[in-house]
Amino acid sequence: MNLLAFDTSTDQLSIAVCRRGSAQVWTYTGPGGAQASPRLIPEILALLAQAGLRLQQLDAIAFGAGPGSFTGLRSACAVAQGLGYGAGVPLLAVDTLLAVAEQARSAQADPAAPLQVLAVLDARMDEVYSTRCVWQDGHWQRPADWNVGKPETLTLEPGWLLAGNAFAAYGPRLPQGLHAEALPTASALLRLAPALLAAGLAVPAAQALPRYIRDNVAQTTAERAALKAAAVAALPAAPAQVGA
Repeated sequence: MNLLAFDTSTDQLSIAVCRRGSAQVWTYTGPGGAQASPRLIPEILALLAQAGLRLQQLDAIAFGAGPGSFTGLRSACAVAQGLGYGAGVPLLAVDTLLAVAEQARSAQADPAAPLQVLAVLDARMDEVYSTRCVWQDGHWQRPADWNVGKPETLTLEPGWLLAGNAFAAYGPRLPQGLHAEALPTASALLRLAPALLAAGLAVPAAQALPRYIRDNVAQTTAERAALKAAAVAALPAAPAQVGA
């Protein structure tokens, strides 16, 4: 498949592209936060050029839809919508906690072996986002929805792996046991994308939205419109750069 994936939900900007018929994955990693927004579209176009792809050739665009940094989620969604709308490409709004679990799975000695992951992301405000993911028979299952709460409220049963980016911030306040640093990388999003596409979860650009846990930070209509307009405005430069 021809796929583009990117995530700006954490302090890391991650972009990846794969091309049908090639085993290579083209990736970019850089600083997230405020530095991600001005770099996102230029680095996307650069990776597409390296892969020899135009936006219109993509089968889907996957983006980290949440949970995570609210500004990061809004920016990623707006860029995905702008690119998807301009190129007529469907979008995949990918669960960032599932991407954390997938990244942790890929780092295991035997990635195909069954795995139980408690995925966590730093939610700031002295809290963490979390969910439980189970890898079994070659696919992921999630027995519960997301949670947000104090690190001390988490429990880690024997045999489960705690994976995420909250260890530096909360350390001993997290449950003891098997730990693994993991982020919702764009490469993880690429690996998740085929199953999501097969499940019929791709949507038109206008229907893709970030998902929040804290309702009081949901973006306004004006914010969404401004971000989408910025992404669409950047599109005229795409053909020239990708074909360079």
